[in-house]
Amino acid sequence: MKVLGIMGSPRVGGNSDILLDEALAGAKDAGAEVEKIILDKKKISGCKDCKKCNETGICVIKDYMLEIHKKILAADAIIHSVSVYFWSMTSQMKAYLDRWCALFDANWNWQKAYYPKMKGKRIGLITVCGDPDVHTADPIVHSFKSTVEMTKMHGSEPS
Repeated sequence: MKVLGIMGSPRVGGNSDILLDEALAGAKDAGAEVEKIILDKKKISGCKDCKKCNETGICVIKDYMLEIHKKILAADAIIHSVSVYFWSMTSQMKAYLDRWCALFDANWNWQKAYYPKMKGKRIGLITVCGDPDVHTADPIVHSFKSTVEMTKMHGSEPS
């Protein structure tokens, strides 16, 4: 099993990073091969909505997201960790998540070449914030829940 960790906070060593490390350590202890990507350390541009990826499944923007797409396709599970910034996810996580659109066709179905690799893949979310009201993270949770529902990936309920 391959588990890919996506760290969406720019604060290396912060709570999002620590919790992602713990999750990946648990996966490794269970026998998984793990990898962690710190989005803030990679060049990832925002989606241009040019729609060229709708036909090819490959984004025309030449940055690190092309490599991340390969890692997403190769992973059995993806764990995302992100802190709340201004009642939403960080800009790094938003740019990353927006660029998932290259994995879909114009009708928001998986690209045919990617469907067998994405079917049944597990997706997880860790989110933290300094506010004692846990609902402050609701916009992030909603975004990831919507992604799970649309893609038919397997998510976990919050605990």
